[in-house]
Amino acid sequence: MKSVVLIALTCLLLAGCNTVQGVGKDVSQAGSAVSTGAQKVKNAIP
Repeated sequence: MKSVVLIALTCLLLAGCNTVQGVGKDVSQAGSAVSTGAQKVKNAIP
């Protein structure tokens, strides 16, 4: 019984880490998009 609970908790922990990693990638891509847009605006200003 203890081993089943331990396996279940391990799976939940690993799933949580994977989700946080995915969110980090999304935030990074959003930051990149903002930086690219800001650079375009900066270059467009004479």
